[in-house]
Amino acid sequence: MEYFLSLNPMALLRAWPGSIAQGMIWGIMALGVYITFRLLDFADLTVDGSIATGAAVSVMLIRGGVSPVLTLPVAFAAGMLAGLVTGLLNTSLGIPGILASILTQLSLYSVNLVIMGKANQPVSVDNYPLVVSLRYVTDGTTASRLLFFVGLAVFLVVLVGVLYWYFGTESGQAIRATGCNPNMARAQGINTDFVKVLALMISNGMVGLCGAFYAQFQGASDVNMGRGAIVIGLAAVIIGEVLFGKFAAKRKLAFAFTQLAVIFGAVIYYMVYQFVLWLKMPSDYMKMFSAIVVALFLAIPYLKDKHIRKRGVVKA
Repeated sequence: MEYFLSLNPMALLRAWPGSIAQGMIWGIMALGVYITFRLLDFADLTVDGSIATGAAVSVMLIRGGVSPVLTLPVAFAAGMLAGLVTGLLNTSLGIPGILASILTQLSLYSVNLVIMGKANQPVSVDNYPLVVSLRYVTDGTTASRLLFFVGLAVFLVVLVGVLYWYFGTESGQAIRATGCNPNMARAQGINTDFVKVLALMISNGMVGLCGAFYAQFQGASDVNMGRGAIVIGLAAVIIGEVLFGKFAAKRKLAFAFTQLAVIFGAVIYYMVYQFVLWLKMPSDYMKMFSAIVVALFLAIPYLKDKHIRKRGVVKA
């Protein structure tokens, strides 16, 4: 009874806006993971390093006097370079995809240290006009908070619109065809090696962009900030597909709705994450919690199909 009385519902409600904002930002990274995990069918672990690279590039440019807005495309380009390395290791040197991405991730740790000069670098909203910041959510007026969320939501919708347009082009369709059936794609004259590299560059560019947003949001870049990022990205993708998959599939713009579902998956993940923290669970267990969430949502479609098949056999 003492435990339940110690829980303050208002504290959870006050914390949720920050969690929602964080989930929306990580939704950008989840879109990048969706491109490799679902469209390309490529196990890419580069994201644990490329998200920190995007953050490091953005923060150091801001500290050097560059506008925070202008650092975003540079962070995107930095992420694309990371994806390029993984793609070339895989296609040009024949290194299996998962090993190629691990090698790139390990290398990026050193690269990020060189970029920042040390393990972390702060960038305060008091000194720089950051694009996003947790302070905009916690310290702003109701109107400013609403403006922040509306602006972030509009950006995400525009980003989804751009991706929807691109994957409807010949180049985007080639990526989807390569992920679906690489042998058939090659038979149709598609250079699957080039397409893999391109998709990895786009994916990690999105991850680098997320890193830039997230560094500004939390007010610092850290060499370890990407640790476990792939788990969060997968969680967002799986949660979005499980909860909103059928709804998205029935729509005319199914691909666009699926991408929005991935972003909602990231938001839900961080809301649940904050709920677990509110329950006063030890923070040391949070990585395990993330792994359990991903495992559960990955298992739900399989168990559901298994149950349906079992019922069908019994009826027959």
